[in-house]
Amino acid sequence: MVLERLLFRRLVPRDGDAVDLGPAREVLHDGARRTVAALLLLCAAAAARAAPAAVEPCELPPRYGLTELAVRIVRTACQEHRLWLQPFIEADGRLAALAVTEAERAHLDDGSTQAWQRVARYWRESGTLAAMADTPGASACMAPYGQAAENDCRAFVVDQPWSAAFVSWVMLRAGVPGFAASPRHLDYVAHAWRDPASPYLYADPWTTRPAPGDLLCFLRGADAGRGADGLRQALAGQTPGAVRSHCEIVVAANPGGDRTLYLVGGNVLNAVTLRKLPLDPAGRLDAAALGRTGTPPPAGEDVPPSAGMEDAGAGPACSPGNPAACSFNRRDWAVLLQLRLDL
Repeated sequence: MVLERLLFRRLVPRDGDAVDLGPAREVLHDGARRTVAALLLLCAAAAARAAPAAVEPCELPPRYGLTELAVRIVRTACQEHRLWLQPFIEADGRLAALAVTEAERAHLDDGSTQAWQRVARYWRESGTLAAMADTPGASACMAPYGQAAENDCRAFVVDQPWSAAFVSWVMLRAGVPGFAASPRHLDYVAHAWRDPASPYLYADPWTTRPAPGDLLCFLRGADAGRGADGLRQALAGQTPGAVRSHCEIVVAANPGGDRTLYLVGGNVLNAVTLRKLPLDPAGRLDAAALGRTGTPPPAGEDVPPSAGMEDAGAGPACSPGNPAACSFNRRDWAVLLQLRLDL
């Protein structure tokens, strides 16, 4: 009706003398309604173009050009994410959904597997449990039968970071040849750095476009703040070696041009969680959105993880009074491991 009033205003003299429009008034009413309807349709179409439809990354068909190995990696990681009832972190770094966590006896999506038992299975079937043999509770996870063994194994699951065991389990399950399975992410990161036989190529995460099947890693705890350059220096032996890191599996990259990277990681908020990261127009990590200014923060500024959780905080400035500083995505992303295309 605002548009109609504007049209009438042009037909009424400024001195207020009325003009008898007669039948023309009905024509004007009809024309105004049609004009408004057309404008509303145009606005709706513009809004649809401005806001891409939400994406279910694990439901997408394989992207053209992906190798069969990359498809298997993505499929395996996505199956586990569904099993854990699809928890996820939004692109703005806020936790959007979390259903069940590692220590619980609650069942996963299959209705029969308890959460802690699934984590114990990642340890056993990835071959990484043997390296933890001297850790209390590890031997109980080899055969967690009986109440005492269950209790000890559950304590091990809670206390020990298991994200590298999860990645190793996915890679072995997908049949990645030559993957250096380990309870430490840094072992297969170093393998990619030093050994041309590695199934992954070492790359800078800020200058390289990620693709499904790749691994994206950040440094955490006291090693946070080294950045991509600092990690390379450590691997080259120029500085003390980095120890604490965390890697996640790329399951989709910029689908439909939505400028979002989708990752699945284990032990992210104590579950198998999907993370969304913003991408720039070139399909690389969006440095501005992720708080990267070119100068990494001082080492140790990240929040040290509590117990075995490897994504436990959002920076020391995060508080109820300063929510803008809270983001699970502002990490010291330090390396992208690219899946080789010749495998």
